[in-house]
Amino acid sequence: MPVKNRLAEMHGAITKWRRHLHMHPELMYDVEETAGFVVDRLKEFGMDEITPGIGKTGVVAVIKGRQDTQGRVVGLRADMDALPIHEATGLEYASTVSGKMHACGHDGHTSMLLGAAQYLAETRNFDGTVVLIFQPAEEGGAGGLAMCQDGLMQRWGIQEVYGMHNMPGLPVGEFAIRPGALLASSDEFEIVVTGKGGHAAAPHDAVDTTLVASHIVVSLQSVVSRTVDPIKRVVLTVGTFETDSVASNVIAHTVRLRGTVRTLDPEYREIAEERVRRIAEDTASAFGASAEMTWTPGYPVTVNTEAETGYAAEAAEAVSGRVNDSTDPIMPSEDFAYMLEERPGAYIFIGNGDTAMCHHPEYNFDDDAIPAGCSWFAELVERRLPVA
Repeated sequence: MPVKNRLAEMHGAITKWRRHLHMHPELMYDVEETAGFVVDRLKEFGMDEITPGIGKTGVVAVIKGRQDTQGRVVGLRADMDALPIHEATGLEYASTVSGKMHACGHDGHTSMLLGAAQYLAETRNFDGTVVLIFQPAEEGGAGGLAMCQDGLMQRWGIQEVYGMHNMPGLPVGEFAIRPGALLASSDEFEIVVTGKGGHAAAPHDAVDTTLVASHIVVSLQSVVSRTVDPIKRVVLTVGTFETDSVASNVIAHTVRLRGTVRTLDPEYREIAEERVRRIAEDTASAFGASAEMTWTPGYPVTVNTEAETGYAAEAAEAVSGRVNDSTDPIMPSEDFAYMLEERPGAYIFIGNGDTAMCHHPEYNFDDDAIPAGCSWFAELVERRLPVA
């Protein structure tokens, strides 16, 4: 791969950073040690500005190019948080914190952006300003939204923004991207079914919430099969089914269901909410029970803008020569979507090779992807902010 020579030289050092972060995972917004590590490295590189505490525990840094003739500003983002998973890799640099693990490669994302930061600070071979965004709480905490609400885009004058995520199954060093919807939205629902508890020997004296809730679970599948346009993508999953009794001879008084709805089409978020509520309430009523549904909006659809997707793909082509610029969208969600709602930009996948999937206890970021990932960030900057 024609990665940048300087970044190839730095591969060993960046790998050490990544493995250090892997050994010390932190969750959600509680990433003080990780953010401190990032700040220390950025100080060593000679940033023009470093601001911690954005979006609670995020870090923003600024690198100015050798010239600034047009006032152009490009943002580059990496996420820092880990997952509440017990690591099962057996690696010598495995997590030292019980029940916490970098099982999604955010340690790799942070390290690659740090590597690109060092290169860009050394060379400054661009015309304009680069804003580095190290974000907390991607895993369910909406840290991207928190940083935007703290004025990220306006305060630093970001005009376009880019992010990257590793992809198991894609060969190391290869890239994949597409314009438009790339990752799904993800909303959560909770349904509490209330009936009349009783003895299993006398079901006629009870209102069996287990039976009612089971009918609701089955009927919810019609939201996708009979409400959604067949060429659209919506995934509805009931993930938990909890009764208020664990006894085999008791009819439960209440049942609690929890699930998610994911879609690549924003219009279906509202449609799905209405249908889930109606199915739950009407099905319960038909059996003499009641149902209360709570809907919690989650991350929006991650939508790459057309022009910026092209720029990202061109940089990937220059780095690796191997980029799929029309990859299929996938149904996980990503809070980089909030940044793309505020500014044009693009999100790209980099290959992680034949590894366990993200969020698996045996997942591990492939350090061989580091030179290509760093080079993509740097190449993108030099192409978007060329020196005349």
